[in-house]
Amino acid sequence: MAVVGFDFGTTNSLISIVQGDRVISFADEQGLPIPSVVCYEGTQTIVGREARERLGQAGLGVQGNVVRSPKTLLGKESVFVGGVERNPVDIVADVVGYVREQALASRVVKNLEVDKAVVTIPVNMEGHRRALLRDAFRMAGMSIVQFVHEPLAALYGFLRTSEDFAATLRRYDRQLILVFDWGGGTLDLTLCRLVDGMLIQVANDGTDEVGGDLFDDALKHEVEKRVRDARALGEEVMASPEARPRLMHACERAKIDLSRRSRVNVYVPNFFHGLEDPDLDFPLSRDDLENMVAHLIDAGIARIEKLLEGQGCSTTSVALCLATGGMANMPIIRSRLHQLFGPQRVHISDRTASLISEGAAWVANDDARLHLAKNVELALARNSYMPLLTAGLEMPQENETRSENFSLYCVDPTDGYGKFQLMAPRRPGPKILPNDTRRHLANLIVPVDKKAAPFRERLSLDVSVDENLILKATARSLNQRGIAEAEIHDLEFALALPTGERGWLGEESFDDTAESKASHEPGSLAMRSNIAADEDLWLVPGEVLYRFNRAYFDVRHYPPQLQVEEKLYYEPCSLCGRPSNDPLCRCATFPNGLPKVGANAGHGVS
Repeated sequence: MAVVGFDFGTTNSLISIVQGDRVISFADEQGLPIPSVVCYEGTQTIVGREARERLGQAGLGVQGNVVRSPKTLLGKESVFVGGVERNPVDIVADVVGYVREQALASRVVKNLEVDKAVVTIPVNMEGHRRALLRDAFRMAGMSIVQFVHEPLAALYGFLRTSEDFAATLRRYDRQLILVFDWGGGTLDLTLCRLVDGMLIQVANDGTDEVGGDLFDDALKHEVEKRVRDARALGEEVMASPEARPRLMHACERAKIDLSRRSRVNVYVPNFFHGLEDPDLDFPLSRDDLENMVAHLIDAGIARIEKLLEGQGCSTTSVALCLATGGMANMPIIRSRLHQLFGPQRVHISDRTASLISEGAAWVANDDARLHLAKNVELALARNSYMPLLTAGLEMPQENETRSENFSLYCVDPTDGYGKFQLMAPRRPGPKILPNDTRRHLANLIVPVDKKAAPFRERLSLDVSVDENLILKATARSLNQRGIAEAEIHDLEFALALPTGERGWLGEESFDDTAESKASHEPGSLAMRSNIAADEDLWLVPGEVLYRFNRAYFDVRHYPPQLQVEEKLYYEPCSLCGRPSNDPLCRCATFPNGLPKVGANAGHGVS
């Protein structure tokens, strides 16, 4: 049974399938992707372009019964559409089912089956929303074989459809490639490196704060404001019922038209209520449009700079910027990308509307499996790291799970908590050095007996990755029966191209990372780990170990200097009784600040 590629987008949706050496996409009667819009009229459900056109027609009461961008509603318990409470999963299922029916009705492919799909998702789509999307597909009669990030699918499709596939791989081998996917709902960025036939995600970033729908909304507000100012219309002049959704539709149309023209008219009949001239008519130039949405464009471009900066990369280190998504057609966005990377390194696909779907179809056709791109690690005491899941691990597909269980110790239970920190190296691949830069993923904290000796409190950690590519971690303290859970959806993956090579797993280093250190995002909690995988007294803080094992600090046993210093730091001075960190205690130092040694020191090893 053939598996199709399905790009269920915020604004438009499209199914594609590979036949021989070409991709067939099942567009609508206008040859365009199917709008992700649904209209409920009584017992009738209207989906696609006909539903979208209702947004632009006057007097239809479209605000109440038309749902635009239903994917954004996933995660809400319910919404009211035309006064009827509906489940967003049902609404999404209506759109998915319609797109599926259109493909089946096309008769372009003989004996076509649209029961299984590789489905693309934004990089920042949370786990529960992915699960709900899977439910919606099942309701529509389709199963999701595998999720793939939208920009990764676009890059896969770009490479697989290049005129000389082998030459393209040689050209970009070991090079950084940035995929810039700006659509109606989200801006997705993926920084990849192509290594021996593997597309490896180095870093991802996604936001729904600058999507194309927000451009339309900003344009709608500004156009109405300028018309009111020009006609001296105060707030007492009301817009007609359902007028603003029609203006939103007109602004979206104008934004698209201004990609090809320098000036358009935004016209909405019967916009104002109670006026002799109720129509809204506004001449909009391309310059006006760019000024109205400049703050959104600046925010989107800044995401690129932040992503590269976080990886210690410059724009000059990016060999290719592949731009896709509807917003990439805006001349100002093209110009800004050219300024960043140079025109020679920017490729704006002439198939921006279909490239993601085509890429998903090629992933399905090649049976390309996702692999974990970076280790998932547990931070241990004394700044060491233990791999939990190793880079290269094949990711689960439908109805599969990858899981591991670990038995651990609490090194220092003094504060009554066992503290787990999940980390991921910035550098892909399994061969990671202890001082490599790491990204914080999640914290889990469980209660332990604060009076217990080191290593007496046993802990466990379960980690798993499910069919939705969500990492779930569960930490437990066996004595206190504490439990903590975390869910991580922003993992990076590698996707195998059909070359048969897997050399990236043996690479020592192939990226340009910033200085080595553990890093935390603003607002994240930095903790000192007190977890260990083995009983090793070196891992116990000196002041804690001294309470349970004084013989360890006998100078004849040569205790480690660091633990000796930790022990002494918390002891009062034997001469003056002050804390060791009290600047008034000069017993252990010479006047010049150098430490004393021998019997004259107030703090010594017993």
